[in-house]
Amino acid sequence: MIHIVLFEPEIPQNTGNIMRTCAGTGSKLHLIEPLGFSLDEKYIKRSAVNYLEYCDYTVYKNFEEFQSQNIGTYYYLTRYGKKPHTSFDYSNPEESIYLIFGKESTGIPKEILKNDLEHCMRIPMNANIRALNLSNSVAIMLYEVLRQQNYLGLLTTEPFKGENYLEE
Repeated sequence: MIHIVLFEPEIPQNTGNIMRTCAGTGSKLHLIEPLGFSLDEKYIKRSAVNYLEYCDYTVYKNFEEFQSQNIGTYYYLTRYGKKPHTSFDYSNPEESIYLIFGKESTGIPKEILKNDLEHCMRIPMNANIRALNLSNSVAIMLYEVLRQQNYLGLLTTEPFKGENYLEE
């Protein structure tokens, strides 16, 4: 299974967008407190739209609690990473993959990153900005993993209007 981990997210719209992405890909979302917002539906419903009920998520008091309950390979997205996000092999669908993202203002704490430099990565970009938007970064990373797993379990044709909609 693919897991998305948000370390102390601050912006409800980003988390709502990520919840919608997780709902649409069958990925599990892990939220590590403190959160910069309330999880009341009114705060995140606009971004998650009506898909919140399809998002499987768990909230943890801190990173240590999260680690104690989740075993797998941890990958850290950080602007300090020296490897591109595409340099890892995510192709084993049996592996529990945890993609960990830091809070919008400061990222993942250095103390956490220093313990696993081998799995620190970055999405390549120019020097005009420090980082991409959190929800965009999650989508980029998640879909790289899904691509390497040949989009296992996801639909490749349109189920609502039919796969031949454009030809009709």
